[in-house]
Amino acid sequence: MRTAHLERAHEQVPATIVFRTRRYDFDAALAQGLDLVPGGALSMAVTLARSRVSVLEVNEPLMQSGLARSALAVLTVRAAAAVRRRPVRVVSYAIENRDPFTGPPPGGRLRSRVRRSAEVRASRFVAGRLDRLAFGTADAQTLYESVLGHRLAGTTTRLVPALPAPCGCTAADREPDGVLFLGALDERKGVPLLLAAWPHVLRAHPSARLTVVGKGPLEPAVRELAGADDRVRLVVDPPRPEVHAVLRRAAVLVLLSQPRPTWREQVGLPLVEALAHGVAVVATEETGLRNWLSEHGHTVLPPGASPAEVAAAVAGALVTRRSTASVLADLPAVDGRLAADRWLTGD
Repeated sequence: MRTAHLERAHEQVPATIVFRTRRYDFDAALAQGLDLVPGGALSMAVTLARSRVSVLEVNEPLMQSGLARSALAVLTVRAAAAVRRRPVRVVSYAIENRDPFTGPPPGGRLRSRVRRSAEVRASRFVAGRLDRLAFGTADAQTLYESVLGHRLAGTTTRLVPALPAPCGCTAADREPDGVLFLGALDERKGVPLLLAAWPHVLRAHPSARLTVVGKGPLEPAVRELAGADDRVRLVVDPPRPEVHAVLRRAAVLVLLSQPRPTWREQVGLPLVEALAHGVAVVATEETGLRNWLSEHGHTVLPPGASPAEVAAAVAGALVTRRSTASVLADLPAVDGRLAADRWLTGD
């Protein structure tokens, strides 16, 4: 459970949210007014069995870490519904764009192979018992049709792009040369590539300013650059109001997501938040929004782009000076995740 989930929960159809762990950015203040139930698998099953559930939303069937809980949740509510003779709808929202079951299981040992087999079965079980499934990206839809299409034969599906609506926060003056990185400070998010590209950005656009917002293992490297260059600022794990403030001021957001053997960027929350604030985006082809971004005037690079290529893209975006209004004009009136929620839970 993270802050972005809490913010959306206040706008979604009221529900009891059963969760296992809090992410580092969990904001307790935003949890006020929400029906949150933390706990393990057993307590989750007890909560579901005692509740008169009409709609159950589970983690998507290709989310490995949540498969056991999802399967248990489905079993519990289906059994309870049979006893009460009251129907229950099981739904899910999918943005995964990498098949987690391709290639050998990590370690290659018997235990790993047995676990992989159990996960595949659980994934098929959950998928086969969904009544509705919303896809947040076309990539996710293609993947699910390829991997689990036969299990979804009886499931009603819909593509609802994971695009934000314009943020309602107060507008602020843009820093026309402001470049923003927002997210985890690690290799997956392309931080080393951004740091390597920064000197090239300055040669092409000397007035550029970089703000790095987040936390993670590469914080020392960013701090070192900020100490040597007063055009670079590091903000570690700020409260949400400050995150909105830096987004309102930035001209360009950079998120250079890089593939890993067991991970691929699904959407990229910083991209969504940047768009919601009218910020131009420089991203890589790893995000499931890559086609939409390319079609709507943003810059999308291959993940293996060189520092010079990244710098050219960033400098180009700064020179273009795309207006806030033009970015916001391309967005839907209703946040994509909220629209998906209304369809999943509605009549």
